[in-house]
Amino acid sequence: MADGNKWRPPSDDDEEEEEIDEAAYKTVKDALLFVIGVSPSMLTAPPPTDAKKADTDSPTSAALKCAYALMQQRIISNPNDMMGVLLYGTEKSKFNGEDDASGNPAYPHCYLLTDLDVPAAEDVKALKTLVEDDDEFKDLMVPSKEKVAMANVLFCANQIFTTKAPNFSSRRLFIITDDDDPHTNDKPAKSSAAVRAKDLYDLGVLIELFPISKPDKEFEKRKFYDDIVYNQSPTDPEAPAPMSGPTKASSSTDGISLLASLLSNINSKAVARRALFSNIPLELGPGFKISVKGYIIFKRQEPQRSCYVWLSGEKAQIATGVTTRTAEDTARAVDKAEIKKAYKFGGEQIPFTVEEIASLRNFGDPVIRILGFKPMSMLPVWANLRPATFIYPSEDDYVGSTRVFAALHAKLLSSHRIGVAWYIAHANAAPVIAALYPSAEHLDPDEGTQTTPPGLWLIPLPYADDIRANPETATLIRAPEPLIDRMRTVVQQLQLPKARYDPAKYPNPALQWHYRILQALALDEELPEKAEDRTVPKYRQIDKR
Repeated sequence: MADGNKWRPPSDDDEEEEEIDEAAYKTVKDALLFVIGVSPSMLTAPPPTDAKKADTDSPTSAALKCAYALMQQRIISNPNDMMGVLLYGTEKSKFNGEDDASGNPAYPHCYLLTDLDVPAAEDVKALKTLVEDDDEFKDLMVPSKEKVAMANVLFCANQIFTTKAPNFSSRRLFIITDDDDPHTNDKPAKSSAAVRAKDLYDLGVLIELFPISKPDKEFEKRKFYDDIVYNQSPTDPEAPAPMSGPTKASSSTDGISLLASLLSNINSKAVARRALFSNIPLELGPGFKISVKGYIIFKRQEPQRSCYVWLSGEKAQIATGVTTRTAEDTARAVDKAEIKKAYKFGGEQIPFTVEEIASLRNFGDPVIRILGFKPMSMLPVWANLRPATFIYPSEDDYVGSTRVFAALHAKLLSSHRIGVAWYIAHANAAPVIAALYPSAEHLDPDEGTQTTPPGLWLIPLPYADDIRANPETATLIRAPEPLIDRMRTVVQQLQLPKARYDPAKYPNPALQWHYRILQALALDEELPEKAEDRTVPKYRQIDKR
């Protein structure tokens, strides 16, 4: 099990300028429970095809492989997050050994495959064995002859969240099924399920549906799940929600496309949206303010070291770090109260008191103040100091913020203009001149999932002090026309798929190699010999051209 007791060197002083705590932002705990349906149709493999890479995964098998893939990622990249897998519709029943007074299962035909907890190596091994061992899979995946009450399934999920993750800020339930109407002509059962779904929502659990269409029938959400799935996030109602509607139904006619579609849909919603800053006023004019939240959409992912471990004893132990300041001449320990801050100027050290340093760094309260508007063409591609922050309206401080924000966003888009703003992110932060760049919503043409949300991007712009002198360059040498013609052929033949760069298709090879080695060591697997690098050009296809 992962340990959340991480050691970090203590801060030198509390009065230093506060930096955005992206580490804390990333380590907010998330509890995710997969609820996977088991039925004859969910266990039916796709028909055979002539495709070279055609798969034979049934919808249930594909869903379990998705859960396994996500668990592999999270056991390393998000070691504090919880994850569990609940099957419903199975002949067998299992829920933490609980039975009712008469000795019957507490939740009939609900099988808790993996309890909601921080994934351990044993959990990953067990799930891997299930998805790879056909005999074990067939032994467990026996559909029940009786109809399963969805109210019972949702109440079982409620019990799991209440007992295992009572204080988590993000709790989510992923339902994967091909049955769009589990209670046909049974209004009491539908009403009971809707009540249980409302209980989950009131508890702070967000329900996400991943529908699977059958070969001869499209999944119709309106029949049952419109009353079960809420579009708004209970943990962050103002989070940028997709405006494209529910998740597009995956098709079970082709195993490999089903698995790829499920992985794409689940990965698009696998990371909970959490605000980087909350309720900063966006000032459009004197006395005219609305409230906005900021989100990190793109963040460079790096290998995380959970803790320091001492390996010289009989068993590994987590090390506790201690920092001590010493005097250079006497080597005696120096208390923090004895240390003063100073800046070097003209060869001398100029000391400052704590109050003086605080006053030097105080440029006012956090705010995004619009100074004016400019054409989009005036924003050069190089004018970007740090990753942009995505901002979205919030109704917490100013009612009507969403309407004003939507009007500003629409006007900037239609006029092809950007805003120029004075931006103070938090207390003691240095002010930044930033561009407010509007973005339209973009959807994946194949899956229908949202790739770019509609909203405004806050792009930090450089000051005059941040611009360095251009390097000295020699006289430009012009290539001869025959060489330019040859290079034109090279460029035309090296086009990316669909003529655009899609980051979702190119995992970081160094990061994935790091994770793959850790996974092999944790699961007692053979160490891989070569890293998978999807950025390497496909030379055989290039040669054929």
